[in-house]
Amino acid sequence: MEKRILSGMRPTGKLHLGHLVGVLNNWVKLQDEYRCFFMVADWHALMSEYQNPEVLEENIIDNVVDWLACGISPKGSVIFVQSQVKEHLELYMAFSLITPLGWLERCPTYKEQLRETKDRDLKTYGFLGYPVLQAADITLYKATAVPVGEDQLPHLELTREIARRFNSLYKKEIFPEPKALLTSAPRLLGLDGRKMSKSYDNYIAISEDAASISKKVQTMVTDPKRIKRTDPGHPQICNVHNYYAIFAPERKKEIDQLCRKAQIGCTECKKELAQILTRYLEPIQEKRNKLLKNKKEVFDILEQGRIKASLIASQTVSEVKKSLHI
Repeated sequence: MEKRILSGMRPTGKLHLGHLVGVLNNWVKLQDEYRCFFMVADWHALMSEYQNPEVLEENIIDNVVDWLACGISPKGSVIFVQSQVKEHLELYMAFSLITPLGWLERCPTYKEQLRETKDRDLKTYGFLGYPVLQAADITLYKATAVPVGEDQLPHLELTREIARRFNSLYKKEIFPEPKALLTSAPRLLGLDGRKMSKSYDNYIAISEDAASISKKVQTMVTDPKRIKRTDPGHPQICNVHNYYAIFAPERKKEIDQLCRKAQIGCTECKKELAQILTRYLEPIQEKRNKLLKNKKEVFDILEQGRIKASLIASQTVSEVKKSLHI
């Protein structure tokens, strides 16, 4: 069986450095080993953003441009928009028929989102069932593996349970049980030391210009124990130092020593970091700008992706409908 991967992102805002080091860099590497299906998960986005759907259209194009600029190749991977392949909802419906309610109610992420999200009403049928749609997304392409972090393992296990239940009920091995491809990515916190998130407005976007990067970096939380410029620093607890470790590892050791000896101040350290981030993003932003000047190329890539994805998706749904005698 062909080694396939399905992964996606919800187009809920601009992509930031956390997406770059946590997901996109890994996607680029996976293209060498797997047949990759990269999906703009707009139906998933609507499950939380249904009150403000007007932002999705712009975000979809902006996000895909970022993907391409970061190295996702339409020649080797299938890049498509979830809602443009109707079979996602057809398989979602079929899986909804066989998924016990208790499986969804026990989902830890569902409980966490309900508890933490205060600005949107997520107590909807759709949001409760989003793991079922996620299962449909993955199995529709008969993905053999899914890149996930440890916090997403319960979701993938639910996908495996649904696939197993369908195969068992209808006595056909239609769906493989996808394995977890645990990804190890650097932990990049937001500017304020919390999780990097659009909700917290504590991120640096991939598309951020040099002036904005500099301004944002100067707001970063540093070593709380270092009160004065002459105080020795503790880089191991400084968020700025963590950025050096990820974006300029060759400079990290020297900065570490200078900080501990109070030979460099936080303002100077941040100024250099801003320059490092600007240089790091420059080649990506050059590609972004070229793509934004020719959006037809982006639309063509998505259309070709839709055609390729639909071909496989329709075959899978045909097998499912035969099993259901419809």
